[in-house]
Amino acid sequence: MSASLSILVIDENRARAAIIEAGLREAGHDQVTLVHSLTGIARRIEEAAPDVIVIDLGNPGRDMLEHMFQLSRVVNRPVAMFVDHADGDAIAQAVEAGVSAYVVDGLRQERVKPILDMAVSRFNAFARLTRELQEARDELEGRKVVDRAKRLLMKQKRIGEDEAYALLRRTAMNKNRKIVEIAQSLLTAADLLGDDL
Repeated sequence: MSASLSILVIDENRARAAIIEAGLREAGHDQVTLVHSLTGIARRIEEAAPDVIVIDLGNPGRDMLEHMFQLSRVVNRPVAMFVDHADGDAIAQAVEAGVSAYVVDGLRQERVKPILDMAVSRFNAFARLTRELQEARDELEGRKVVDRAKRLLMKQKRIGEDEAYALLRRTAMNKNRKIVEIAQSLLTAADLLGDDL
């Protein structure tokens, strides 16, 4: 992991925050910002714009955990969270919230770097899977649009499926656009003209 990452450490306990900071600096991270109050934390995160967030909660109550999980959902960056104790429900909520590393009873200086590395790796893997899923959904939606456009051409021009696809493809090539864009334009025009699809 790159040592040039900017890291925001959120911990109301200054002694524990110092342990995390020491572990990060020992690992070569020199862009470490400490925040000791949760008041206005969303604004502080936005201002700091960190690459990674490390949250040490010690022994949090349910409300505190839920607040941190909500925060984790919206920051869209790797989050490593340290707690002293947790139950299965809290762990499940952490995973659901997108916390990249949820460490129970494990705050020791020498563990900070490997946990941070894992949090960044898990975040990147999850982001890649999310991106691939969205691309697959977009491709499926694109196929549906092309199929609808082919059906419209087949009906209007009384041609077969292969000919309809070839017409869409040829038009896309001539216009230097994607087939799905041509198909969507055709469907939009048909909708405006009131043609049944």
